[in-house]
Amino acid sequence: MVNIKQHFIQLNLLRLKVDEYLAKNFMRAGYSRVELIKTPLGTRVIIYADRPALIIGRRGQTIRQLTEVLEKYFKIENPQITVTQVENPELDARVVATRLALAIERGYHFRRALFVALRRVMAAGAVGAEVVISGKLTSERARYEKLRAGKVYKTGAHVERLVDRAVVHLLRKPGMYGIEVIIVKPGEPDDIVRITPPEEVQQAASGSSEKLEEKGEAA
Repeated sequence: MVNIKQHFIQLNLLRLKVDEYLAKNFMRAGYSRVELIKTPLGTRVIIYADRPALIIGRRGQTIRQLTEVLEKYFKIENPQITVTQVENPELDARVVATRLALAIERGYHFRRALFVALRRVMAAGAVGAEVVISGKLTSERARYEKLRAGKVYKTGAHVERLVDRAVVHLLRKPGMYGIEVIIVKPGEPDDIVRITPPEEVQQAASGSSEKLEEKGEAA
C-alpha cells in the first residue's frame, strides 16, 4: 500500500518538473501554472496561460507533441491536457514577469517597461505591487532597479492569502537578467481589530454604573 504522504510528495515533485518544462518552452504563450489531477482514467493536466492558442498549436499539433513528451519523459499515465485562459492576467505575477522579459527582449527600455507593468497591475485592482529587475542594466557592473506601489506584504498571514510572487530569468548579451514580480491581490480586509482585555471591560462597566447612580441621585 502506497503511503499517502509519499504519494502527494511525489505528485508535487512531478508537478514542479512539469512546471519548469512548461515555463521554459511556453514563455511566449504567457504560461502561468499547471495542475495535475489523478483520475481513474489517467491524469488531468490543466495548463493556465495568457495565450492558450500558442500551446494548442495549429490543429492541435503542439498539444499532441506535449502529450507525447509528458507520457514518455515524465511517465504520466494517459495525460489529458486542458489549456485554460488565465482569468486576470494583470494580477498573475508570472504572466506579468514574462511580459516584462519579452518587452525588454524586444528592445524596450527596462525602466519604461517596469512603469508600464506596475501601472497596469494597479489599474487591475491590486492592493499593491513590486517589480524588480537586476543585472547589468546600464554598465558592466550589475545592479537592480525596484518600483513599488500600494501595500506590499513580505511577512505574515497576508503573504499566504493574498501575495503572488514570480521570478523570470532572461539571457541577454550583457548577461543574465532577473525579473521579480510581487502582486498583492484584492481579498479580505486587513484592518487590525483590537480585543479589549476583560479588566478594561469590567472597569468600563463599573464606571458606567456609577454614572447612572449619580444621575439617579441628582434626579
